[in-house]
This record gives sequence, C-alpha cells and structure tokens, in this order.
Amino acid sequence: MKAHRRNALTRAIHVSLLLALPGLAAAQDAPPTDDATTLDTVQVTGTRIKRAEIEGQVPVQTVTREDIERTGLTSIADVVQTLTGSGSALNTKFNSSGNFGFPPDGSGVGAGSAQVDLRHLGAKRVLVLVDGIRWVNEASASGVGAATDLNTIPLAIVDRIEVLEDGASALYGSDAIAGVVNIITRRNFEGASISAQYGEYGEGDGATSTADIAWGWNGERSNLFLGASYTNQEKVLARDREQSSLPVPGTGLAFGSSGTPTGRFIFTDPNTGATLDVTPNTGDSDPTYDPTQTGCTRTDSYHCFATADRFNFAQYNLLVTPSERMGLFGQFRFDMSDAASWYVKALYNRRESVNQAAPEPIFLGPEAGTGNPLADNIFISGDNPFNPFGFDLDGRLTTPPEDRNLILIGRRPVEGGARVFEQQVDTFYVGTGFEGVFDVGERAWFWDVNFAHSENEAEQTNFGSYDIRNIALALGDPDACAAVAGCTPLNIFGGPGTITPEMLEFIQPVVRDRSENTLTLATANLSGDLFEMWAGPLAFAAGIEHRRYEGMYQPDPLTVAGFYNGVPSLPTSGEYDVTEVFTEFNVPLFANAERGSRLDMSLAGRYSDYSTFGGEFTGKLGLRWQVVDELVLRTTFAEGFRAPSIGELFGSASRFDATLIDPCSEPFLDPSVEGNCRSLGVPAGYQQPNPQISVTTGGNEQLEPERADSFSAGMVWSPSLLEGTAISDRVDVEVTFYRHEIEGAIQAIDAQTQLDLCVETLNPLYCDSIGRAATGGINAFNNRLTNLGVIKTDGWDVDLFWTFPESRLGQFSIDWRNTFVGEYEAIGAAGQRQPQGVGIEVVDSAIPDWTSSFVTEWDLDNWSAAWTIRHISELREDCGGAVTFPVCSDPATSTNVLEATTYHDLQVGYRFDMLRGLELTAGANNLFDEDPPICLSCSLNGYDASTYDIPGGRFFYVRADLRF
Repeated sequence: MKAHRRNALTRAIHVSLLLALPGLAAAQDAPPTDDATTLDTVQVTGTRIKRAEIEGQVPVQTVTREDIERTGLTSIADVVQTLTGSGSALNTKFNSSGNFGFPPDGSGVGAGSAQVDLRHLGAKRVLVLVDGIRWVNEASASGVGAATDLNTIPLAIVDRIEVLEDGASALYGSDAIAGVVNIITRRNFEGASISAQYGEYGEGDGATSTADIAWGWNGERSNLFLGASYTNQEKVLARDREQSSLPVPGTGLAFGSSGTPTGRFIFTDPNTGATLDVTPNTGDSDPTYDPTQTGCTRTDSYHCFATADRFNFAQYNLLVTPSERMGLFGQFRFDMSDAASWYVKALYNRRESVNQAAPEPIFLGPEAGTGNPLADNIFISGDNPFNPFGFDLDGRLTTPPEDRNLILIGRRPVEGGARVFEQQVDTFYVGTGFEGVFDVGERAWFWDVNFAHSENEAEQTNFGSYDIRNIALALGDPDACAAVAGCTPLNIFGGPGTITPEMLEFIQPVVRDRSENTLTLATANLSGDLFEMWAGPLAFAAGIEHRRYEGMYQPDPLTVAGFYNGVPSLPTSGEYDVTEVFTEFNVPLFANAERGSRLDMSLAGRYSDYSTFGGEFTGKLGLRWQVVDELVLRTTFAEGFRAPSIGELFGSASRFDATLIDPCSEPFLDPSVEGNCRSLGVPAGYQQPNPQISVTTGGNEQLEPERADSFSAGMVWSPSLLEGTAISDRVDVEVTFYRHEIEGAIQAIDAQTQLDLCVETLNPLYCDSIGRAATGGINAFNNRLTNLGVIKTDGWDVDLFWTFPESRLGQFSIDWRNTFVGEYEAIGAAGQRQPQGVGIEVVDSAIPDWTSSFVTEWDLDNWSAAWTIRHISELREDCGGAVTFPVCSDPATSTNVLEATTYHDLQVGYRFDMLRGLELTAGANNLFDEDPPICLSCSLNGYDASTYDIPGGRFFYVRADLRF
C-alpha cells in the first residue's frame, strides 16, 4: 500500500509538471497583465518561487532578532532548541567525550557542538541553510558528522531564523525530511553597533560573556556588512550541584563503576580453587593476601567487593562544558546595473571547547569486554614486584580453559587525573554569486547563480588516557619490561597513590584525533510568471545544483594500532557528489476578489543523481485556500529522502560503551527467561560486574537512502471581529496537523532492546552478534548500521498571537505556541519495537506529549519587558524490571516519573534618549529556581540535557546595546 501511494503521487506530479512545462516555451508570447509588479517580491523558506503572495503556503516559524535577544541565550542552537517543535539534540550541556563512545552512524560524538532536531526525528534529518545555501556538516574530531554544528555560525550575524517544520526534499534535496532551518544573515545595515552581555548562575558559576561588533555601509550601488563575535562560556562542575554530585543520581552506587581507585579483583586461586571477588581495604596501599581465607569474612587486607565499593564518577563530570567561540563575517554586494548584482561573503569561526570525564579506568580480563585483546587476554606475572597474590593472573585465550584463572580486574588510576578532551574547531566559508532580474514582455523573471565552498576542521587532544600495550608490558614478565626503554613495572594492586609518576610516564600518552568535512556546491535558479491563467499568473521556479562532499576522520596512531586503552576506532574517509534538477509551480485554480477568496495549488519535483546509489525523484503537492480574507486553509503532501552520509557509508569499525542491564544477571533475572540464560552459557548466580558494555559499531556501504512521506494540514485564522477593537488590535490563530513516516531509517537497533530480545527469544537475528565469555559475561556486541523498518510520528501545532491596543499602560502582546505529539513509533526491520515513544524518556532523549511557550511582551515609552513561560509535560522511564531504586516513584510498574516542569523567564529593558541607540537589558532565566527532574536512563549526570534547563538554578544576565 505504501509503495502504491508513493508511485501514485510521483506519477501525478510528473504529469502535472509535464502539463505545465510547455508554458516555458510560450512565456515570451503570453500577454502581460496590467498589474504586474516586482516591487514587493520576496522569497520565503518553503518555496523557491519569488512572489509576494506566495507567503503562507507552508507552516514557517520566524524567529526575529528581537525574539533571539529576548531569550538571553548566546547560541543559535540554544534558541532553536527552545521551540516547541524541537526534539532532543546535542548541545554544550552534554559532557560527551570519553563517555559516549562512537555512535553507529560514524559521526563521532560531536563534543562541544550544538545541533537542532525537529519533530524528534534526529538532527541528521534537518537541513540547515544560511541565506538559502546549504551549510557544511560538523567535524567532531571523532568521526565524520551527518548534522550541522550551529556553533559554527556566530549569533551576531543573524538577522532572523526561518524554521520550516515540514518535509521539503522536493525543494531542497536530501536531509530535509523533518524540516529546514534557514538562517538569514544581516545585510542592509547602516552605521555601527556594539553589544555586550554577561551572565552567570545564582551559584556564581557558569559565567557567560559575549561581545559583538557590527558595521554596515550602504552606498549608491553597493553595501557592505562586517561583523565580529566573541562568546566565552565557563564550566559548571557536577559536584557543585546537589543532585548531580550524588553517586549516580537516584540509584546510589548501584550503577557506579567497578573500576575503582583501590581496584577490584575477580579471579580463581589456583592453589585452593576458590573464586574470589575482592577489593583492598581502604587505606591499605600495600595489601597482603591470605589464600587460606576463601570467604568474605577475612582478616587479611581484602574484603568482598560490594555496592558500597563502587566508584562515583559524577564528581568529575561537567554539567556545562566550557566553550570559547570567535567569529568574523563579511558580506559585500555591488549593483552592476539596475537589473543585476554581484555578492561575495566570507566567514571564519573558531570554537575551543573542553569536555572532562572521570579518571580513565583500566579493565583487564575476559569480563572486561573492551574488545581489545591486549586487555581482554591479559597476562599478569606472579613475579611482578607489586603482585600480592603470588601467582600468575592469566586470562589468555591461548591458555587451556582449566588454567585460565583471571576473570576481571578494574582499577581506576586517579593518580593520572581526570580525562580532559580539548577541541579546536575551525570553520571556513566563502560564497559568491550573481543575481538579477530580466523582463519577458512586462513580466519580471528572477535569476541567480551561486558558488560556495565551506570546510569544518576539528582537532581533539586527549589528556589522561592510557596505552594498553604498555600496561600489558608493565604488568607482565619483569625481564621483558626491563628490556624496553622507559618500562617500569606497574602497581595496580595498591590503593590511590601507588602508581608513581615514573609508572604514569610509561603508560599515559597524549592522544590526538582530527577530522574534516568539506562541502562545495554550485547552483543556478530561475523564477517568474509564465503566463496568465483564469485565476492569475502561473508562477514557476526551476534550478540545477551540484554538490560535492568530502569527509575524513584520522584517529591517533596509537588508536589505529589498537594500543589505546579507551574507545578504539579506525580511520574513515569518503567522498561523493550529487547533481540535482528541480522545478516548482504555483497554479492558481480559483480567485474571487470581491470575497477575498483564492485557491492555489503548488507542485514541486526534484531529481537527484548520487554517485553512491543512483537516482531519486521526490515530489511535493500543496493546496492553499484563502476562504475569505481572514481564513486560510492549507495542506501539503511531500515525498522526502535522506542520502546516507559519509560516516554512515564508510565509517570504520569503532566502539561505544553502552550502559546496559544484562537480563541474565542477578538481581535483574526474570524467572521466565532463566532457562534461556542457561542456554546462552550464563551460570546460575551470575552477577554482571560492569554495566558498561563495549559495543562495536560501523558504517555500511550497502545502505539505501531513507525515504519519507510527510503530510500537513492546517489553518490560519485572523478573525476580523477582534481586529481594531477595545480588546485587541489583531488576533491570529494557527493550527497545523503534521505526520511523518520514514521507511528504511538508517540506524542500529537499540542495544538494550537487542540484548533483551536475544534473552527473551534466543533468535539468532539478535543473538548471533552478542558473544559471552566462559564466565557468562558479554564480551562481544556487534551493533552495525542498517536500514531499519519504520518511524512514524504525528501531532499538532496550536499557536495564538494576540496584540492588545495601546493604552496609557503601554502595549501588550501574547505569543503562545504549543506542540502536541500524538504518536511516535519506531519499528525495526524485523518488527522489534524501539523504546522511544510519546511521554517516554530514554537514552538522553525525550518526547513530551505537550510542550508550550507562552510569551507576554510589554512596551511603554522607553521601557520594555517580557515574561516567558516554558512548559514540558510529564515523562516516564523504565527503571529496569525487578529492581526498584529510590528514584523510581512507581514501584508497582518499576517506573520513574519525571514530573511536568515549568520554567519562568523575565527580561526588562530601557532605551536611553540622551544617548542615541543605547539600550540596557537585565534578565533572569528559570526565575523560580526549578530543578531538572532526575533521569535514571540518562548518561553520566542523571539529567536530560536536551529537554531541560541544565544545570538548574537561576541564570542572571545583563546586556548593553549601543548603536551609532
């Protein structure tokens, strides 16, 4: 049925376009209309046709510069993420490097970047434009990104942001499945302006300072705009907030790490045959081991490892990552004649950011599950001068199973300090082109030719990680260590402070990774009126576009060689190009000037030829019915697609560390699957030693494009009975229903879902890629990209705009926007239901069923003020079956409820008459000090950093704007 619908729409659009195309040849002979005009011609996001009356055909939300300044935010991404239709996307509140590992799409972790997600369909399904031209994807220094880092675009150069929340692949090509964000830069600017802002949290941390300078000049035939921007965001430590300083908020140390500063040792004593799980007593830096004590009641230096011994990594994490951004932008336009102009624009932007994680743990032995044979198959010599056990600890696969006695060692060398990841990201952009107008008879046709080249280059330097090859050498045969220059036997057996600087010097390198994304494109477009029809002119746009993508990721040679103790990865590189042609028509079907009624149909089609997979046609059909002057009804149906990115196609094998609950582990074991666990080789009484499971990921050159259908229908109502009355100057109500359906979505099955289905069903589809050690623990997990089943979502946008009459109390206005998500369902190719859903929080992302933004603005003489109320409805998350943690508010269903959250923001400003153009503004976001709810499934700090205000607490700021 789905294929039939797609083919029917494609055929219909093909036929409609063919019927309209002959008008191109007849256009010169068509008689012009007397009222042809070009003075108020515009082009808006959502159409390529330049006509004044084309506006309003599709739902476009415009964020003006005044709207941006009202938020007190200093990043484009932060502004867009406050929109009610936005979903979970990466931002600087994610302390990602060293913890997230490598996602399956090969894009890297995007440390320090900020993205935009629309309709909860993912940042890679949103197309970002700058002045209507595609912007380069991010380089994360850990992969080849498939989404745009909005921190590469200085906020100071933005005039407005237009957000199209509708499928638009027929107009703009790949990636525009969920919508388009078009950033319009400042252009006709006269004079100079200086803006400075400083803000910090009520706790006195997280200071953010910005300084922007803009200068513009308009001559008789040319204009010039120059802008410079500086932003410095300081860090907020997790330990400086009560909730996030707790050991894994909401669970205590149950999910803490078994890689501890004192060390955890699980082994079988070859002398007694006893299997022990012990850790040295606190403060005992030179432990002694008594092999005769085989239980947990001991008098030597050890005790049995328990939950209280786990490590609280939260105290090292960041809630807000430091980020320093500097940008320069210039734009020059020259009118070569009254009908043609030339432009050139250039941008340079640098971001320097930092992520920090707890000291890197060293996991050794078969249960380590790192995927690195140097760690998993470790041999620790009994002759190591610091080995207190007096015998070899052997986990080598080459050793007969009956002689392998090492199961797991977890030691966290706090002596080496926290892991610190420093990013330096440079963005270069240059664009030039010609644009103009020519007459066909008395009709104006508009044309433009453009060329743009942009690069995003990133370098990441990692301090605090380890060389597992040197660790193995320093723990092995002392004679072999002595034969290597610099090798010092390693003491992982004592407590904190027993790893000396000499030991660290041999095992702790500096790791450097880099990546790059490049986009080169050329476009040519033509738009105008073809001929007069019975209800008005037939308008059209057509164009051709060629793009070339190049991307690479080069990890440190240590990582490539397989010696990096952290997350392993291999280099990635690839390139492809695409050539596209498109056409769009606006067909007037009916017009009645007396009633103000008009019915228009829009048709668009685009053919894309990719060097990687071939051709793809997408179409779009829309209707706009101006019923009367005050009521517009509109609907669109669009086909969409997203081509696989470089990372998705060519991403090499790498790894991410997922926090997973093994259903075969006590105390999570459900009796109904106990037999299956035994079939999988998990012994009775097995307890998962480490919740972090290493999952191998990678690209897939056989991937097909994602294909989508998008539908929207709605109305815009401006009731005349409320216009110019005592209670309102104007009222506008917008209601839009949307639905998106994606087939063949490129992603990997959720790792926890795959593990659960394996245990429940024993189906090889899920189990073949999961390996277990002889001890029962997971030691291999392959989670590669594929074209999964279907993602479906629908919902409603309901918006109200009310401007009150001006009075002696000033003028008030209301801007109330709401998004209600009706359905969200993601189903894998084999029918497996993914965990995401409406009202559910999972894996650092949420889909609230209702998000709302209510803004009240007031102006009186030189005073202005704004009160913003942001609301996020209740969410729920699974607490993990049989175990109930304190955070789980509904023990009967093992569910944690994240209560509905409402934020209040206040801003007050004053314009000075005695100083031309000076305005002072003061504001407070989260005025009533609302804390984000604790999230059990969220990584690291126990908060969803893309849904709630992190780190919580009031944020105060002041800003001064001077124009002269």
